[in-house]
Amino acid sequence: MSVTVIVSLKVEDFDKWYAAFSSTSGKREEAGIQAKGHRNIDDPNNAVAIGTAASKEEFLGFFTTPEMQEIQKDAGVLGPPDVTFLEEA
Repeated sequence: MSVTVIVSLKVEDFDKWYAAFSSTSGKREEAGIQAKGHRNIDDPNNAVAIGTAASKEEFLGFFTTPEMQEIQKDAGVLGPPDVTFLEEA
């Protein structure tokens, strides 16, 4: 059973972050992760990605790689993300 993942990030510029997020769609698909990017209406520098992964471990294995950390840094992510994992009831 897959898990739903919500990742909330503070970013310098949403459009810059979204361009980087979009450019990694193939990498996410290869890792079995489906996600869409969203902008917080009340805080335009809050980027939120909502998606699914096979498991929490699979997601973290992908998200915490040095390559993904560098992509996030280059995309203007300002600090550690707030990540929530949900399972369907």
